[in-house]
Amino acid sequence: MTHTPDAPDAARPAEIPTPAAAICVPALRRRVQAVLIATQILGGLGIATGIALAAVLAKDISGTEALAGLASTASVAGPALLAMPLAALMGSRGRRPGLVLAYLIGALGAGVVVLGAVVDSFPLLLAGLVGFGAASSANLAARFAAADLAEPHHRGRAISTVVWATTIGAVLGPNIAAPAGESVAGLGIPATAGPFVWAAGVFLIAALVVALLLRPDPLLTARDLAAPEEDQGAEGRSLRAGVRAVRKSSGARLALVTIAASHTAMVSIMSMTPVALSHHGAGIQLIGLVISGHIAGMYAFSPVMGWLSDRVGRLSVIGLAVGLLSVAALLAGTAGPSHGQTAAGLFVLGLGWSAGLVSGSALLTDSVPQAARAAVQGLSDFIMNTAAGVGGLMAGLIVAQAGYGWLNLVGACLLLPMAALAVRGTLRRA
Repeated sequence: MTHTPDAPDAARPAEIPTPAAAICVPALRRRVQAVLIATQILGGLGIATGIALAAVLAKDISGTEALAGLASTASVAGPALLAMPLAALMGSRGRRPGLVLAYLIGALGAGVVVLGAVVDSFPLLLAGLVGFGAASSANLAARFAAADLAEPHHRGRAISTVVWATTIGAVLGPNIAAPAGESVAGLGIPATAGPFVWAAGVFLIAALVVALLLRPDPLLTARDLAAPEEDQGAEGRSLRAGVRAVRKSSGARLALVTIAASHTAMVSIMSMTPVALSHHGAGIQLIGLVISGHIAGMYAFSPVMGWLSDRVGRLSVIGLAVGLLSVAALLAGTAGPSHGQTAAGLFVLGLGWSAGLVSGSALLTDSVPQAARAAVQGLSDFIMNTAAGVGGLMAGLIVAQAGYGWLNLVGACLLLPMAALAVRGTLRRA
């Protein structure tokens, strides 16, 4: 429960002002959203610039397609490894220090990727990609930071607005991969590693913006504004409390499965699409355009998904996500040498991911107590990135042994538990 600026906290003596009582919540909500939008643009730019050629760089260094999928696995291993420590840090000290730490680790990881490419070391490349992927933790956590101060009936919109902001940087990123590679040609750095040089600088700027401007902290402020009975102390914010909250809520369990399944299917298919395109004669610029279209699908229409989530319900949008992701797998898996059909499939894949992430994140926030949200949100990011890491690893093996079409079929099968739980939830409500 939150309080408006002109509604004093009845549970506290009126004559003793509190920091929360002096805060204009609508103004703070707008300020937090503006800062998060700015950092999402920067983070999206850095991540997309590097990830566009990560699989190609891994293939060049390792010399085999079977190991190319490890690039995606490593990049999602970073968010998986950082999810729980980041949730613990945010739970105790707020969103700001957690976001800053994630961007700094991402910048360091990008530097290690460049070093691995220069010395032609595949293990060093993978280690760098783990750190590089940590920047995704910041972009993922930002959607929950946007929901900290949002009104319950506007959470979908708040989450989707911040997710949408990533569009600008994420769509631009793959298209500047080629110029970024050319910019380091005279420095002895491979062209495919050039985007990571640019990404390191962008992540450092994002960390600086968060450190200076995300004040007061939205999570800590939301706790100050919460009803006294909702504040359960440090124990109520622990990982154990988060797991307990998920066990008690069928909505939270559905949200976790939705987020994990949507993300795993998307990462598995997307990560090997550049390799599949290169088999059919696509160059770096065409691959960049296809990935840009995919990322546009992921982020550009997220406000629509947020609006639908608030208006027609979380379960309906989860069902929409299942349908979109299934169609995407069909289009991409049967495209063959048709670059246009592959691009269409990747675009729809992004739409399905957006529907699943926005509706799942809103449902997760709705379904657990305020005190446990940071822990549950961290658990969600850990599960989704761990599952996606396994999916990325298997994607390379499936493509090497059976082909890109079979990978899309496996990706579609991952949606079955999500669809079953959504139907069950709908029947329960009916």
